[in-house]
Amino acid sequence: MASFENILVEHDGPIATITVNRPKSLNALNSTTLRELTQAVREHAEQARAIILTGAGDKAFVAGADISEMKPMTPWSAREFSELGHVVTALLEDLPCATIAAVNGYALGGGLELAVACDMIFASENARFGLPEVTLGVTPGFGGTQRLVRLVGKLRAKEMIFTGDMIDAKRALEIGLINGIHPRESLLAHCKTVAQKIATRGPLAISRAKRLVERGYDMALRAANRQEAETFALLFDTEDRREGMAAFLEKRPPKFQGK
Repeated sequence: MASFENILVEHDGPIATITVNRPKSLNALNSTTLRELTQAVREHAEQARAIILTGAGDKAFVAGADISEMKPMTPWSAREFSELGHVVTALLEDLPCATIAAVNGYALGGGLELAVACDMIFASENARFGLPEVTLGVTPGFGGTQRLVRLVGKLRAKEMIFTGDMIDAKRALEIGLINGIHPRESLLAHCKTVAQKIATRGPLAISRAKRLVERGYDMALRAANRQEAETFALLFDTEDRREGMAAFLEKRPPKFQGK
């Protein structure tokens, strides 16, 4: 495994926790951090059953992209920077394992875009969410205009994007942006509990279910349902399916191998 400058990686059995570790800059995303995140996520894509993403310190998950790095950018270098963000957010969606964002403070701009690319978002009571890019004269650049709309609908997404205003955790829960709110001191423990539960489920089933949700979202319903039926059938030819059903009938916990 690689060593990193701006992120920390912790292993707890089948769970990997990746922490953006730039607390002095509220964990802002610069090019180095985006590349390191991409590498760390890729390294754990196969062996982890779940990945938790969080930020160092008690103020921020990720407070946005690094504006000091963005200020001198030309349109060409800005496009390259945007692509770095799109690579890591697309990777989080495409991973075979589950991803959980533990939002422990500010999730602004690129931080919110990172969170909404995850499968679930749990927030601390002090969490704040927003896409303030228009206050800098630009649009969101890591997928915010697309993923936020798909999560909370056009009206609410446009309000957040056009005003650049922040919302608190309570409002985020009301509009369906997050799964739940927890005290800051127990947020990571809750995320690990959810991750551990997911890790006991059939990994092939989780992987295929995630793919069905992500790909089916933009497909016609009938075509998506056909994909579901085909996936359901194909999983019957796996050791995990045989083990899962045998364990159920024998009233014991299953031992899934991912085969």
